[in-house]
Amino acid sequence: MTTTSRLTCEHAAQFAGIALGHVGREYPNNVDHALAEPSDARTPSQLHPIFYGSYDWHSCVHSYWMLARLLRRFPDLAAASDICALFDAQFVPDKVAAECAYFARPTARGFKRPYGWAWLLKLATELALQPDDRWSRNLAPLAEVIAQRFRDFLPLSPYPVRVGTHFNTAFGLRMAADYAGINGDEALAELLRETGWRWYGEDHDCPAWGEPSGDDFQSSALIEAECMRRLLPPDAFLPWFDRFLPQLSERQPKTLFRPASVTDRTDGKIAHLDGLNLSRAWCWRSLGDVLPASDPRRVIAHEAAQEHLAAGLPHLASHYMGEHWLASFAVLALDDEE
Repeated sequence: MTTTSRLTCEHAAQFAGIALGHVGREYPNNVDHALAEPSDARTPSQLHPIFYGSYDWHSCVHSYWMLARLLRRFPDLAAASDICALFDAQFVPDKVAAECAYFARPTARGFKRPYGWAWLLKLATELALQPDDRWSRNLAPLAEVIAQRFRDFLPLSPYPVRVGTHFNTAFGLRMAADYAGINGDEALAELLRETGWRWYGEDHDCPAWGEPSGDDFQSSALIEAECMRRLLPPDAFLPWFDRFLPQLSERQPKTLFRPASVTDRTDGKIAHLDGLNLSRAWCWRSLGDVLPASDPRRVIAHEAAQEHLAAGLPHLASHYMGEHWLASFAVLALDDEE
């Protein structure tokens, strides 16, 4: 049976080297920051003492997630001591308190919603799985701030956001579900499930005609399917999936099987399309894994994952516009853990 490539120690060494090269790199920086008064004009590291690198806050967060995942999966990694030293220096109470204080600002209500929220909870999930719980305990106050953001926001949001960029709500639900699971927070898990079903439960015959858009790094169709796979038990997900992509066995919609073409990796928006290939690889692999072994769609999904992975994996460090974030999506595509 066709399967996708899996995460190896060689991958881990490469990816860790990339992330360690930019999580502490303050500039260039795309600061997402609302100013309420002149004194609010501050540098990235003054605003965010932990997550000031990697070009923007959310990329720094998921680069820390990637380092934590690689450390746990490959504890003998040559970079392990550097990762531990970084975490010891950054995941400390005073810096976490400063990150929490930023979210308490009235102008920060929607800061990084939902993409950055999702990755912060994914980072908290990964730290909770580390053999030493110091980093997890220290980050816990910030994780709770973000979890409460989800609790407050989801009941107020009647509609999903279906774009292929940071604002996609399916991605937010999918990542938050891992946090709810690791913490045994059944109330949050139920809110995520209820919201997912409310937003996506009636979807069917997905045409995917708008994919890809010129700056997508997620497939709005496939991340929705991956979200529902994560939220629903198999006996509920599989009938939903049958309705959502009923022509998958004919490799339709065709656009979901065609890797995106990237014409200029120095352009941050166009470079998103490398991420689209990697995030599609993640979703196709994950969706294929849940299909029964006898289901011909399993092979089709795994083949699509491999094709998209092959298109995206060679370009993780082609330019800083991709280098500051793409490796995280490569780990999602390659690693079969939740």
